[in-house]
Amino acid sequence: MSFQAYLKTIKEKTGLGPQEFRAKAEEKEFTENGQLKASVKAAEIVKWIKEEYDLGHGHAMAIYALLKAIKNENSQ
Repeated sequence: MSFQAYLKTIKEKTGLGPQEFRAKAEEKEFTENGQLKASVKAAEIVKWIKEEYDLGHGHAMAIYALLKAIKNENSQ
């Protein structure tokens, strides 16, 4: 599955896009000034996304990649 397909499915299932997930991560104090805190591990993000949004591991890792700035909305 391409990164864009992950983002599309996440939006369809949750109604939230990348910007909304960035804002939610800031509210949860996973990020500060738009940057993922060094102390936050992928497992924490995966657990949060699975529990609160009922998404699978791959989709949760896509959110982590966005928050970590490994990928962005234009990534393939």
